[in-house]
Amino acid sequence: MVSIDVVGQNQEIVLKNLIQAVLDSPGFKKLSSFRSNFEELLQRSVDPPFEAIWVHSALRYRGFSSTENDLFKRLAAVKGLFQLIVSSSVSCDFFKSIALIAPVMYNVFGLVMGLKGFEQKAKKEKKFVREVNGLVDSILGYVNVCCEGVEDRCDVSEGFLRPVRELVTVWMWDKSLENTGDKGCMRAFFPLLTDEIIERVNAEGCELSALAGCVIAEAFLLKLCLRFLEDGSRKELQDELRAWIIASITGLQNPYFFETLLMMLLEPSFPTASLLNSDDEKCLRNILYDAMVLVEYSFLNPEQMDQLSAKHVKNIIMARLLITGEAIELNRKQKDQKKAISYTNAFSGSSLPPQIITWIRSNIGAEDKASEPSSSSPATFLRWILNIENGGIRIFDHNISKIRAKLLLDSMTEGFEQPALKDAKKKSENDILFYIDNKGEEDEEEGDEKMNESDSAAFVSAAHTMESAEPERRKRKGKDSEQKSRVKFLKYSLHENSGSKGKPSIADNDDSSSEGEVENPLTDEE
Repeated sequence: MVSIDVVGQNQEIVLKNLIQAVLDSPGFKKLSSFRSNFEELLQRSVDPPFEAIWVHSALRYRGFSSTENDLFKRLAAVKGLFQLIVSSSVSCDFFKSIALIAPVMYNVFGLVMGLKGFEQKAKKEKKFVREVNGLVDSILGYVNVCCEGVEDRCDVSEGFLRPVRELVTVWMWDKSLENTGDKGCMRAFFPLLTDEIIERVNAEGCELSALAGCVIAEAFLLKLCLRFLEDGSRKELQDELRAWIIASITGLQNPYFFETLLMMLLEPSFPTASLLNSDDEKCLRNILYDAMVLVEYSFLNPEQMDQLSAKHVKNIIMARLLITGEAIELNRKQKDQKKAISYTNAFSGSSLPPQIITWIRSNIGAEDKASEPSSSSPATFLRWILNIENGGIRIFDHNISKIRAKLLLDSMTEGFEQPALKDAKKKSENDILFYIDNKGEEDEEEGDEKMNESDSAAFVSAAHTMESAEPERRKRKGKDSEQKSRVKFLKYSLHENSGSKGKPSIADNDDSSSEGEVENPLTDEE
């Protein structure tokens, strides 16, 4: 039996040596011999290191996971893993707690892949589908609780003792890693992330907050894919999911999650091909365009964005600009002029144009005010930025983004250079879906309140047409409900001694009676 003395030694050095010993173990055999070492490390630490919980969970999971084809046994093992990680991280920071459940998402995805072959007619199969959906809802509920107060601490630069790709290999013990390399291993472990996002996670210097945003995005996409796999009217599903997505983003208030979704939308294809057909993927992309472009989220205002590092601010504002332009052009080509106009006006009325100008002037130090864009449209801003780049100042991260911006600008017609406010006023409120998220802003001046109410009126009207499949909606009582519109994904139970920060302990629910539910972001009274 392998044993490393952890008493009286530097914890970080001991942990690095233990992880290296695990990685050096031929074929990851006899890993159970290291379990007691990691357990002792966890017991001796008030706030256990990320790597200690991660590797310990992998070793424990090998003990109760099943390689059999019995789907219910595999499901029980994944539930046990989720409970183990939740109980091990009760004293951890919320970003660390969310990032730690990445292995849970990897294993849940495997379960969902098994659903595709189901006819879902047999009672046993229906029960399995119901329980998988319940587990995904439990994960989202846990994420929701962890994100409470995330807006008060956005910029977290904590990193890892070992590269993420090395930690991932500990979980791939049941897979052949030969001839796959680091990229193949990461691709398999993060099946619902795009190649660009995986490269960011795989790069040196990846932050816990960024990994947490990726994990939320995976859980988010998996929930959406499960809804698309169900039978029913696609029109009703679109309305329901649009409302759910907007309420979810508003409730989570997580800029790293939002940034991950933006970066995914910038890529030509979504990482959902293994679960969705091409029509459903297009539908999902269009719904996400609505949620990302037509809504002004409070956590993206300048005050909140100032808490982020310059890198993340740049990623968010430049991705929003490109996505808005692509969304306008896509709808123009599809002859949906109403939607193209609503996207254009949403951009011009948002905080994004002044944010772009402020960021470029403060970080580049170039261009006087006379040369700034004369109108608030994506096309004029793209042209302005490309002109600055042609002067030798780099703004886009890499040439691909610059080429993409050029192609987009070339395809956009002069008819959409200026915001079509005059034409937009002729449209009904439902045609211009633009919503300002006033989350937590109760002390504004009366004039600002009237302006926000006016700007939000169109969304309120449209939101009432987005009938969810779960019409039973409950208001959260108390003072908190007046300040924040939170999202409740599921019903969960809290054990009395569930740990600090009020995180939920996931109770086994065999009948999966707790279906996901979303609170409407705006009520009639609001």
